[in-house]
Amino acid sequence: MTEKNPTADVRPGAFLLELVMVPVSDLDKSKAFYADQLGFTVDVDVAPAEGVRIVQLTPPGSYASITLSTGIAQADMPVGSLRGLHLVVADIEAAREELIGRGVDVAPVEDMGGVFYAWFADPDGNTWTLQHMPWRK
Repeated sequence: MTEKNPTADVRPGAFLLELVMVPVSDLDKSKAFYADQLGFTVDVDVAPAEGVRIVQLTPPGSYASITLSTGIAQADMPVGSLRGLHLVVADIEAAREELIGRGVDVAPVEDMGGVFYAWFADPDGNTWTLQHMPWRK
């Protein structure tokens, strides 16, 4: 067990999703967006080999993180091609207003049959949504 996630035991049969690669064009610009505007914690910013850089960030309260990278062939995908990553929040209006206050262009909240969404994009066009499910505590 780790201090960051005390429930992260990898039990037999488990497949824990803990890291999502996000394709970006400018690591510094994207790191600033995710850290300064979205409030993600910068966990790692390393250059382990020439031409390779890895920036890992974690959303507040999340057990899963994102990675921005360059120089990793296995992680190569078109910049801005990631769609619909969800950030689950307890109060979507408060979360939306907080991000707008940090300069993020967040669409109005939509009710999609009792589940609420508010969409936004990173500087490269990767799309995200705030999601609120009222029954979740």
